[in-house]
Amino acid sequence: MRIILFTGKGGVGKTTVAAATAIRIAQSGRKTLVISTDPAHSLSDALGRQLGPEPVEIGENLFGQELDVYYSMQKYWQNIRELMLTVFRWHGVEKVLAEEMSALPGMEEASAFLWIEKYYSEKAFDVVVIDSAPTGETLTLLTLPQVTKWWVTKALPLQKFAIKSFGKVVRVTAGIPIDKGYEELEKIFEKLEVIQKIFADHEICSIRIVTNPERMVLNESKRAYTYLNLYGYNVDAIIVNRIIETDKENAFFSNYLKSQKIYLKDIEESFAGLPVFKAKHQGEEVFGMDKLMEFGQKLYKGTDPDLVLYHESAYILDGSEDGYTLKIKLPFLEDKQFAINKYGDEIVIQLGNRRKNIFLPRFINFYRMEKYEYQSPWLIVRLEK
Repeated sequence: MRIILFTGKGGVGKTTVAAATAIRIAQSGRKTLVISTDPAHSLSDALGRQLGPEPVEIGENLFGQELDVYYSMQKYWQNIRELMLTVFRWHGVEKVLAEEMSALPGMEEASAFLWIEKYYSEKAFDVVVIDSAPTGETLTLLTLPQVTKWWVTKALPLQKFAIKSFGKVVRVTAGIPIDKGYEELEKIFEKLEVIQKIFADHEICSIRIVTNPERMVLNESKRAYTYLNLYGYNVDAIIVNRIIETDKENAFFSNYLKSQKIYLKDIEESFAGLPVFKAKHQGEEVFGMDKLMEFGQKLYKGTDPDLVLYHESAYILDGSEDGYTLKIKLPFLEDKQFAINKYGDEIVIQLGNRRKNIFLPRFINFYRMEKYEYQSPWLIVRLEK
């Protein structure tokens, strides 16, 4: 099974691109599911079909689904829900608030992982296309199960064996299967670890960043690209959406068009080597199967979108007791004079009158650049506390 996940800043057109990609793949004869993990679902609106928390057939070889964390917990993880409700009410939390809190931080993302693990183990689909939440939530998704596991161990008031003993007492008095909930929780962590390895398998999972030729959007895309590489995930394409093209002079858009050219050039340089697919602004909303089909054909042209389009990592970060060694793949620095400075969590490379900004994880703000060297095609930077 292939997994293709689309991420990017909110409002860049991830849902449109994900839906169009799924339609294009389904047309090739592969059984395809497009699934939305964004709490603010818009996949139904894009497709023009009513979707639900279970897969719905919306065309030949094509299925759609919008995740609902409470539905997922009710159907598949009821024991965990009862466990958390009991724990919170035991702490004196009112029932309504306890119901809301029973969906743990990260459970929205965890439920996405668990559904995909289910489809993977059952070989239910050939391709799963994920319309992900905005970038920050996607990174939360991809750092599971560690985050959720840590949170749960802090939330539960007793150790494993004490909970099982406590569960037997509560079962007698309230009929709530607390020990079963804990066992179910352990099984969920095991599944999360399995699917996380699948997501890190470059032959199975590809991540595609959707961006616009605008400064704030592009900076977030660069940061996401760095994070995903450092976490070991495979970014195999960049989708540049909503490019404005016009042959006529337009005073209203003149400044925007000038800056757009600069950012398009920046995209080519910043993601050198990666396939970059460009979609011009359609001049109208893109929704419904016909418009999405046309959009997908224009976007990918002769490329098969379910292929793994790129395999190499552009960033490698190795840790030691006193700091990190960062390797950045920059083939264009060879035989050129350049200068490097670090400002907070950014590394700025000055190459003549050109400047390249590399956005790093925010904790790098607390490390200084000790030294650097260039061993083509890698820039090697030593960071120390």
